[in-house]
Amino acid sequence: MRIDDLATPALVVDVDALDRNLAVMAARFDGASLRPHVKAHKCTALAARQVAQGHRTFTCATPREVVGMATAGVGEHLLLANEVLDHDRLTAMVEACDRAGIGLAVAIDSVETLDAARRAGVREVLIDVEVGLPRCGISPDAAGSLADAARRAGIEVSGVMGYEGHLQMVTDRVQQREQVAQSMAMLRHAHDEVGGPIVSAGGTGTHRAHVIGLGHPTGVTEIQAGSYALMDTQYEELGDGFERALTIIGTVISVNGRRGVADVGLKALGMDHGNPAIDGATVWFCSDEHLTFATPEGTGPVVGSRVRVTPAHVDPTIARHETIWLAQGDDVVGQWSVDLRHW
Repeated sequence: MRIDDLATPALVVDVDALDRNLAVMAARFDGASLRPHVKAHKCTALAARQVAQGHRTFTCATPREVVGMATAGVGEHLLLANEVLDHDRLTAMVEACDRAGIGLAVAIDSVETLDAARRAGVREVLIDVEVGLPRCGISPDAAGSLADAARRAGIEVSGVMGYEGHLQMVTDRVQQREQVAQSMAMLRHAHDEVGGPIVSAGGTGTHRAHVIGLGHPTGVTEIQAGSYALMDTQYEELGDGFERALTIIGTVISVNGRRGVADVGLKALGMDHGNPAIDGATVWFCSDEHLTFATPEGTGPVVGSRVRVTPAHVDPTIARHETIWLAQGDDVVGQWSVDLRHW
């Protein structure tokens, strides 16, 4: 099969670019110093490729990701880096990991999330600490008391986690390192009160600003990067040595002069980081089923031709598709299921 044979819109991954991205990151953070975030690809087959690079622990954002990874037997330890109160979902995670013999830790940031974890039989937690991103996370000064409460409830507290998501796209590297160090100082302050072997943080955008090792005053033990595997146009702006491995193949379904319309609309794209890109063209806007673009003066799209669309945000884009088609050049060499979708 060739790429042009695929029904569109089709999510296509260049396997050679993917493998180069995985190798680059593995050379920077080997073994346990990287806990890849599966929310960026939602695919156990791709996670198995990360295991082949030496990574045995994984970060998950949803109970579905945890259950799916455990059921597939991928990884040795999973971290649900998100607060969950749903008893049935928490219980399903515990049972799936127990059946697979895979370790499980759950993030908590309140007595309510602690109680939900306890009632579901969760045996290990990390204290989620706010380090500058106003999202989930307890204040650093309160982390120790929550850890004490967890231990009184008979739950192991393995350490802390914090996500400096507000710094992922800081392009001034000196400024980014300074700001990441400030956030990690907050996390390490919390860790001083919490204890445990794990200080988990980071993402694709900040991974090079981190120091591995608790001997450094703002060091961490592991990085939770995920988007590096497939990349998108936003992370590409950082120039960190990763390639675009993912594109969505679309068909041009309408033409009016230099204006073309492809069948890659909002239902096929994550749009929260802005418009996608088409090399050699200007994307005007996206609607439910359509992407309207323009070609340079003197050129024009052709009805029935194919375009390659690169999303600005890979994570929600992946979640809109059921299948990843694997390609080498223009040849389709396999397919993977996006089997970790949904909650």
